[in-house]
Amino acid sequence: MAQSTSASMKFLLLVLTILCGTLSLENIKLISCLGHLDHSHDHAGCLDIEREALLKFKQGVTDPSGRLSSWDRGEDCCKWRGITCNNTTGRVVEIKLSNPWPENALSGEINSSLLALKDLNYLELSMNDFGGAQIPDFIASLEKLWCLNLSGLSFGGAIPPSLGNLSRLKYLDLHDVFSLQSNESDLNWLPGLSSLEYLNLGGWDLGKAAENWLQPVNRLPSLLELHLSGCALSNLPQSLPFINFTSLLVLDLSNNGFGAKLPNWLFDLRRLTHLDLHSNYFQALPEAIANLDSLQKLDLSQNNIGGQLPRNLGKLCSLQSLVLSTNNFVGEITDFINSFSNCSNISLETLDLGYNGFTGNLPDSLGYFQSLKYLQLWKNSFQGSIPESIGNLSSIEELNLSYNQMSGDFPRSLGQLKTLRAVDMSENEWEGVITEDHLVNLSSLEEVKIFKNSPNISLFFDISSNWVPPFQLTYIEIRSCKLGPKFPPWLKNQSHLTDVILNNARISDAIPNWFWQLNLSLNKLDVAYNQISGRVPNSFRFNSHATVDLSSNRYEGPLPIWSSNVTMLYLRDNQFSGPIPPNIGELMPSLTDLDISSNSLSGRIPLSIGKHVDLTTLVISNNQLVGEIPHFWDNNPFLYIVDMSNNSLSGTIPRSMGSLMFIEFLILSKNNLSGELPSLRNCTRLFSLDLGDNQLSGNLPTWIGESMASLMILRLRSNFFSGDIPPQICGLSNLHILDLSHNSLSGHIPLCIGNLSGLKSRLTEKDTVTYQGRLQIVAKGRVLEYDSTLYLVNSLDLSDNNLSGEIPLELTSLIQLGTLNLSMNHLTGTIPFKIGNFEWLETLDLSMNNLSGPIPQTMSSLTFLNHLNLSYNNLSGKIPTTTQFQTLDDPSIYQGNTGLCGDPLPKECVGSDQKPDQSPAHDGDGNGGALEKLGLIIGVVVGFFVGFWGVCGTLIVKESWREAYFGFVDTVKNKVMVFFRTMFVKERAPWDY
Repeated sequence: MAQSTSASMKFLLLVLTILCGTLSLENIKLISCLGHLDHSHDHAGCLDIEREALLKFKQGVTDPSGRLSSWDRGEDCCKWRGITCNNTTGRVVEIKLSNPWPENALSGEINSSLLALKDLNYLELSMNDFGGAQIPDFIASLEKLWCLNLSGLSFGGAIPPSLGNLSRLKYLDLHDVFSLQSNESDLNWLPGLSSLEYLNLGGWDLGKAAENWLQPVNRLPSLLELHLSGCALSNLPQSLPFINFTSLLVLDLSNNGFGAKLPNWLFDLRRLTHLDLHSNYFQALPEAIANLDSLQKLDLSQNNIGGQLPRNLGKLCSLQSLVLSTNNFVGEITDFINSFSNCSNISLETLDLGYNGFTGNLPDSLGYFQSLKYLQLWKNSFQGSIPESIGNLSSIEELNLSYNQMSGDFPRSLGQLKTLRAVDMSENEWEGVITEDHLVNLSSLEEVKIFKNSPNISLFFDISSNWVPPFQLTYIEIRSCKLGPKFPPWLKNQSHLTDVILNNARISDAIPNWFWQLNLSLNKLDVAYNQISGRVPNSFRFNSHATVDLSSNRYEGPLPIWSSNVTMLYLRDNQFSGPIPPNIGELMPSLTDLDISSNSLSGRIPLSIGKHVDLTTLVISNNQLVGEIPHFWDNNPFLYIVDMSNNSLSGTIPRSMGSLMFIEFLILSKNNLSGELPSLRNCTRLFSLDLGDNQLSGNLPTWIGESMASLMILRLRSNFFSGDIPPQICGLSNLHILDLSHNSLSGHIPLCIGNLSGLKSRLTEKDTVTYQGRLQIVAKGRVLEYDSTLYLVNSLDLSDNNLSGEIPLELTSLIQLGTLNLSMNHLTGTIPFKIGNFEWLETLDLSMNNLSGPIPQTMSSLTFLNHLNLSYNNLSGKIPTTTQFQTLDDPSIYQGNTGLCGDPLPKECVGSDQKPDQSPAHDGDGNGGALEKLGLIIGVVVGFFVGFWGVCGTLIVKESWREAYFGFVDTVKNKVMVFFRTMFVKERAPWDY
């Protein structure tokens, strides 16, 4: 009987050995370290010395969740939680105290009393809080250990070299030992672990060992798995004198700093089944990759690999997962897909080619991959429609074609994918009609995203009102598609929904009662940009950190108030009325974003908003709010957007607003605010400060230019500010919009205005910050409102003040200006000759000043100019006749300048060939042009006399010619004097004003 039992045990061990040799990474890990059976029953009993050792260990441990409470009950330690004993001897052989939950972590120290456990071969304390000191030296004396897992413990210091004495150790997991620092000799202890099969040092800082880290690893002949992810390695040796770890099945070198090319020795590891090199800097995928014909999983994502996909990847017939996303691959994928046709049995389950530069159509041969479960082709440039063969992917669970340039109808074969669980078709140009046939067999569908990359709708849903879907959705996102006009009735039985996003879906009726009665518990509700009417009930339930967006509809009634779980609430652009609930701070304390703008809300701003301590966005503009701005801003330290514009708020701006250290957008325009500006010098992150259209007074504070280096928009128009423009304003080097118009500012325009370097450059959309709001700019002769295109605006408006002096020449260095308005001031002098530098200028208004002189000919180079107003100045001379001025043919833009002549004015210029002055010698010097002409005339006269004497000099010596000559000279002299008098009279007048 004993022999039979012994033979059975040997056979079982043989089977286990065979299984261990064939299992993948995860299975190896389980068998090597977690696969021991629990022998805590029917054992010989716990030894007293080991029980005492365990109790001493417990005394040094803090146990917040009582995981070790069973250690206080009973004498048999073999029955305690996490303890396993040998059936025969009763000795403790395993301690398993891994912690899955951070709040339940054991803390304290690992007591050396464990040395009494002579047969301990398995020690797992991962994800607890035994850190602080270095890994205890005594662990190296537990000589029977074959599994040691201390991962996630924040030890300091270095690895004890004595750890290399554990010659029986097969499994060592020390990943994410965050505080552990290494040195160049740290890995020299590794070769002593001659039996090691699994090694995980992920998260170590091996930067100092970067030159020689591979040599100690290469001396582990039994190694099956190596995990060195995120170890700050930058050097991957390109050659090895010999390869000793040829048994390697799993190699994870992801998230290091490796660059250039993959080493040749890598392709000699012919037994590799898993290769993970993601998040490095490799630039090429060699043909030799096909040598690794045992590969089941290959991850090269987030590298810099470019070019086309190697066709010989199709030789890797064992591949189950191929992840190449976030690289620089280009070209079509047809040849790559077809290369797998030589495989007798395609086992590929995951294909991720997302975020590359692939182009062309998806090939019909994509249908070959009937084993495919996850197909990720997002963020490429694929075109055309989805091939009909997509219906052959009978195992597909996730399909992601988002962010491409695909178009056309959806094939009906999509409806055959019974296993499809999640589909993302967003950001393409789909068209056509979706019917029940596209959805009828999708019984596993849980998540669906379909929307276009433009608001124009060309995709329609035509689904019967009594159709009952075979699926139960949890997530639905349909944007810029026509679902309406009715709220989709086929959602009536979808009781598992957690995210409902039906944005810009052409829904125009009220949300039906059956939807409110589904008793949903939502993470997100977004039905913005429809025409939904009616009132919103307060009965909805939301999960933690929920988002609600009902913007741009026709909802009416009081503001809806939901549970404290809602963090983002967007109700803008509706017809909500009545006051903001005074207890909104108590009812919805978790709010981080509140936008209730563009409604008909009245009353005062509730003081309870000050209780939203996590509030980052407060937008209550375009309502009918009254009263003063409350003084609660000290309680909202994280606010970065405050927009209260276009209400009827009065009083002063609270001084406590100066404590908003993270504020980026402060918009209080179009109210009745008065008084002087409080100090906002601590608001150093401001991008936009808009206080226009109020009744603010006092001087412009210097701290605006001294403290707000990030400011891009400064709008203080239509107030009562007085005094000079402080030169500190010139320090706002990022400014793109400066509007100080309609105030009582005096003095000169600062000469330093040329330091506004933001007006010398153009922004792109990616340069702008997330929120810009809406801003009104006076341009092209009218008030224009900008929102999403605000980044395109470069504007300087100082109109309707009491500014005097000349227009600074330095102003013309702001070459990217689109709008320049200096009208309605007392400016004198001439229009700067270099005004032609404004190559992007669209609007120029210099009207109602005291400017004199001619219109510079250089203005002809302002090819984008479409609005010009020079009226009511003292300009003179002929209006330029270039093509650009011919398009500006409204006489009113020149009226009030009595010295101007030429088209489009009725006043003709004297002399048909009269031209405007071309190039004054000194810009701003009124006599420069006249002096230059005088020099030209003198030169002509002198030339005339020199030529005359050269021709006629010899004749004059004759007496008979002398009398005639002097008579001729008198005549010429008289003519010249008349010409000079005429010229000076004509040229003097413009500068006499």
